[in-house]
Amino acid sequence: MDLLRFITAGSVDDGKSTLIGRLLYDSKSIMIDQLEAIERQSKNKEEGEIDLALLTDGLRAEREQGITIDVAYKYFSTPKRKFIIADAPGHIQYTRNMVTGASNADLAIILIDARNGVAEQTRRHSIIASLLNIRHVVVAINKMDLVNFSQDVYNNIVIDYAKVAQSLGLKQVTYIPLSALQGDNIVEKSDKMSWYEGPSLLNYLEEVEIQDTIDLTNGRFPVQYVIRPQTDDLHDYRGYAGKIISGVYKVGDTVTVQPAGIQSRIKAIEVAGKEVEEAFAPQSIVLHLADNIDISRGDVIVNAAQPVKTAQELEVLVCWMDNKPLVPGNKYLLQINSRVVRSVVRNIEYKLDVNTLERNEAPAQALLNDVIKATIKTASPIPYDSYQELRANGGAILIDETSHVTVGACMIQ
Repeated sequence: MDLLRFITAGSVDDGKSTLIGRLLYDSKSIMIDQLEAIERQSKNKEEGEIDLALLTDGLRAEREQGITIDVAYKYFSTPKRKFIIADAPGHIQYTRNMVTGASNADLAIILIDARNGVAEQTRRHSIIASLLNIRHVVVAINKMDLVNFSQDVYNNIVIDYAKVAQSLGLKQVTYIPLSALQGDNIVEKSDKMSWYEGPSLLNYLEEVEIQDTIDLTNGRFPVQYVIRPQTDDLHDYRGYAGKIISGVYKVGDTVTVQPAGIQSRIKAIEVAGKEVEEAFAPQSIVLHLADNIDISRGDVIVNAAQPVKTAQELEVLVCWMDNKPLVPGNKYLLQINSRVVRSVVRNIEYKLDVNTLERNEAPAQALLNDVIKATIKTASPIPYDSYQELRANGGAILIDETSHVTVGACMIQ
């Protein structure tokens, strides 16, 4: 079975946590002991109702305030597909948490309260989804039970959000009216909205095509480990282990090792200890080349027909994730896949308003949750692709050299 990673986002009290709880509850993906614990903690247990939000609002502060602070990950599966859910916070002060949760997502569910329509936070979450190049967006129009399951309310929200989607270039948008609290259109189609002809949320999640999120054209293979046993039996064995992040590799293909720029040919490919004629993303493999080349962890073996960009000066969008401000001149470790190099932030070009996409004049520093455009100079060349063209080889992180804490999420332009 394939795996779908998706994130839920929306304004406070739009019902994100309840939606995920309902999805897990109605798909029978909750352990009995977990269900019993939630029943004991539910605020509405006198009426026999279960507070499904408790399934994801795990932090004590979240439960006390009724908000989501950290990203909560939940795992479940159906006979058709496996899922990883990231429940992201809606508050603007937790923008970094949403970016973290969305960075690996194939799909975003953006909740809208049917009573309130498209709100400022709806636009902000949609902007972040577009910046992170999430291709599939589900607009879940929640709390339809509070507007008497009105088709007019649904249609007006679809019209309003379509304008947002068009302005951001979101092309694959699906609209689903639902009630997370009552379970309408979550797992089964609801008979209360006979005017809606689309699938239930779970049915859509099971059927949506996600193979288009994997690039099988541009071959990119970051080396994670060089296997050189030097035993009597394997005296000449030299293999390069890692995960293909995009593309297809075949025995006999001409490849280029970056950033050195040296060409060679694929002599053999191993998958799970067996030799194969070809391998593709996202398989983990061991690659053997025809020539003995100086290759180490962090180098990228690229299909020669689809060259990668290589540079020491990068234009990046950065979501700043540290309490200490980012100031031009600061030095950090920059990591892209398995490659880690020293770097310095040369300048900040502008700050991006995540509510409007407006570019504000260059600030002297970037503060927690700011999204900025910056220039970063690296100590050695970096093989990379534009984040919008190939997310798997266009995302990087900045790491504090002393604490080794991740302080920034980068999207290379």
